[in-house]
Amino acid sequence: MKERPKEIMTITLIGINILVFIVLTMIGRTEDGYFMLQHGAMYEPYIIENQEYYRLFTSLFLHFGISHLLNNMVLLWALGSIFEKEAGKIRFLLCYFISGIGGNLLSLYWNTMHDRQIVSAGASGAIFGLMGGLLWIVFANKGRLGTLSGRGMLIMVVLSLYFGFTSTGVDNLAHVGGLICGFLTALLTYRRKNQKILTVSDINDI
Repeated sequence: MKERPKEIMTITLIGINILVFIVLTMIGRTEDGYFMLQHGAMYEPYIIENQEYYRLFTSLFLHFGISHLLNNMVLLWALGSIFEKEAGKIRFLLCYFISGIGGNLLSLYWNTMHDRQIVSAGASGAIFGLMGGLLWIVFANKGRLGTLSGRGMLIMVVLSLYFGFTSTGVDNLAHVGGLICGFLTALLTYRRKNQKILTVSDINDI
């Protein structure tokens, strides 16, 4: 019997995102903010005033155009496949969805406090969560996990945040919130075999 791939949850999430995009493309324009709003995108007034909290979740599977989708799916595979093989399916899913929803909550809070009403969607908050989670996992493995190094992960995080903050139309608060949630989720749930508690001095040595 053929062995099931270790990245089955990553593959499943990519498949769901692509399927949702194909269905929406067949019935409308995914670049249209109003169309996306009708199909579950984030929008502060609808969530707060209409109590449509499901949008914090459904928006994770929506993408504005093919480029948005492809960029996120490439990153989801690159980060998710490593994370899932190292930490397991349950921890992977926990990190992904806690980060995605946590990032959306931070974005919601920030936009509400600054009276900004923005239609937003995408898996990038969850993907940044995987990045944050892998950052901790690399630290927990003494600074190296396969081809990943602690310094390499830090550079990836800094560059990803930089490109986000210097680009337009990007929900950077969702990225930051996802990154923090992913790091904390991995910190609380991931332990490598025979691992001692990591200290500050250990991290400084990486």
